[in-house]
Amino acid sequence: MRKKAMVLTGLVVAALLVPAAPALANGNGNGNNGKGNSNSQQGNNGPKGNNGNNGNNGNNGNGGGNNGNGNGNGGQSTDKLLKAVTANGILTHARVLQRIANQNGGTRASGTPGFDASAAYVSDQLRKAGYTVTEQPFDFPYYEETGPAALSQLSPSPTDYEVATLDYSGSGSVTGTLVATLNTVVPATPTPSSASGCLPEDFAPASATEPQIALIQRGTCTFEVKVANAVAAGYDAAAIFNEGNPGRTDLLTGVTLGAPAAVPVVGLSYADGAALYTAAQGGAVTLSLSTSTISETRTTKNILADSKKGDAGKVVVVGAHLDSVLAGPGINDNGSGTATILETALQMSKLNIKPQQKLRFAFWGAEEEGLLGSTHYVANLSDAELGTIYANLNFDMLGSTNYVRFVYDGDGSDDPDGLSGPPGSAQIETVFTDYFASKGLASAPTAFDGRSDYGPFIESGIPAGGLFSGAEGLKTEEEVTLFGGTAGAPYDACYHQACDTINNLSTAALSELGDAAAHATMTLAVMKTGFFEDGSRMAARAQITADSFDYAGSHLRR
Repeated sequence: MRKKAMVLTGLVVAALLVPAAPALANGNGNGNNGKGNSNSQQGNNGPKGNNGNNGNNGNNGNGGGNNGNGNGNGGQSTDKLLKAVTANGILTHARVLQRIANQNGGTRASGTPGFDASAAYVSDQLRKAGYTVTEQPFDFPYYEETGPAALSQLSPSPTDYEVATLDYSGSGSVTGTLVATLNTVVPATPTPSSASGCLPEDFAPASATEPQIALIQRGTCTFEVKVANAVAAGYDAAAIFNEGNPGRTDLLTGVTLGAPAAVPVVGLSYADGAALYTAAQGGAVTLSLSTSTISETRTTKNILADSKKGDAGKVVVVGAHLDSVLAGPGINDNGSGTATILETALQMSKLNIKPQQKLRFAFWGAEEEGLLGSTHYVANLSDAELGTIYANLNFDMLGSTNYVRFVYDGDGSDDPDGLSGPPGSAQIETVFTDYFASKGLASAPTAFDGRSDYGPFIESGIPAGGLFSGAEGLKTEEEVTLFGGTAGAPYDACYHQACDTINNLSTAALSELGDAAAHATMTLAVMKTGFFEDGSRMAARAQITADSFDYAGSHLRR
């Protein structure tokens, strides 16, 4: 993910005077970019950011209350809802998700019993609260790395290389001759430019009798395209090395091929890849490459819960992904978002809040495999159904211990490429930033970069927004001044790891971001006047293509 200058919003002066908020397990004040951002240009698949300080349970009271103004809410202030949605209430659900993981091998990943039990819990709670609950099953490509990858140069000059298995790599061992693709750029240019492997003609036809391994450079097209071209040319394995530009030199990790590959595929650093490329120009290089993976089709589901009231022609989809990674229970990523929207839904029902727009609380499956659940949902809407989706709110990682109050950059004002959300997204951003400002709390923008489940919605032109408390990115000194916490430490040090447990949550973050999430949900639900630029949902919405994103979920796609 690209680094970007950060424009802080909210009451900055007030924020400087607000003491750092306490955290549940060790944390406080969070940082900077979106759902896992910092090292991603290197190809690192980082955590969603964690660190921070310790703190007490319970609500710090900063988020209660709403000015209830501005959007024609017809007298339905958010005050009562914000008093009802507390950090303790959110933690109640998070603890259940932790117990579910404990009882199911330490994970809640899609395609596992832990996910199914999580879905059953959420469905049961929502049905009891009076929502109309629908389960939307779908097949997805389940992937698991069962052992480390290895790459050794056998001749000339035997050498072992550090490598990483790319997600959806095939499994197996290959000993063969290395063949470099055309359009490889060594030495690297100052800016990304390599088209290595992007065209079928970049690959010489592979030998029909001897195994061969393709050497490919990261660059302008997706890894999926590069590997598909290598397979079509007959290669038995592929090694992809980082491009070599600033921020693209380290071991290539955190990469997805997008779909199961027929051959083993590993990632390399630029230095190692360039060394192999140079060696291959001088004569035959023989390598041994191996991976150990499982890739198979499994079934998972989305859980959709509709309010009884509200205009079915204007549906606000409030989403959070329900699954974790295989490596851990995923209590911050994304038990925190799941628990927050679940508690918001339950409290809105208890308070008998009558939405003007229909609310659809969505708990997505297979986000960690590349936003597959939300993509399946949007792709299976008819044109008429798509036209009823008024907006999407997305909540992914709200409890990072070294947190920042990140708001998705709907107007694109902080994006170096000017990438904004569809029309209406800027107004959603303002709902969040105005709320934080009303509480004397700073906030910071984070890019729409395709790393969470808003992606399929904005690709279809649906206005979107949401919150994020930080992932694997490192908190800056500037952010510490505004949000507290620890400079140079990850927002979430346990991102995508086994330590992402109930002890990996900041109560302060859950309180502040949980209140903001509830406020925005109710604001969009009860407003009576036009909210978006033309006073209603757009008849024709500009689309952002998936090619705009370097990420599919938390994984690099190019």
